[in-house]
Amino acid sequence: MEKKLILFQKIYDFTLWLYPVINRIPRHHKTVLGRQIEELTVSMLLVVLSANRARGKKRAEFQLVISEDLDKLRILIRLTKDLRFMSIKQYVYSSEKVNEIGKILSGWMRATTDGHKVTAKPEPASPKKPVAKAPQNLTLFD
Repeated sequence: MEKKLILFQKIYDFTLWLYPVINRIPRHHKTVLGRQIEELTVSMLLVVLSANRARGKKRAEFQLVISEDLDKLRILIRLTKDLRFMSIKQYVYSSEKVNEIGKILSGWMRATTDGHKVTAKPEPASPKKPVAKAPQNLTLFD
């Protein structure tokens, strides 16, 4: 339960920090880029709440949605930096925060799958094919 609350709080704090940065994006770009960033962060907050209430497979599905949104957010933040709507210092800070959120999420996902003992069926053993070896005296370039 503690990891879930930490995840929510980290995303919430990051969202609060990010809004003033988004507000400095030029108006023409804010309608697309800024809106996408806002929607992703707010969506992540809401999905974390849903994941907290869910159990089993449904929780794992919500966690995957959060993970995908986090990957999208990484790309949009990088784009914001590359378009020079965010300083390098802001980019470094936001990258650290996104990575921190990702680590917390990964830990929660591992704990969820370990707790439910979700294991994949072992693959049937396939006969091993011999691998051809190159002669030792050949060189790649003459």
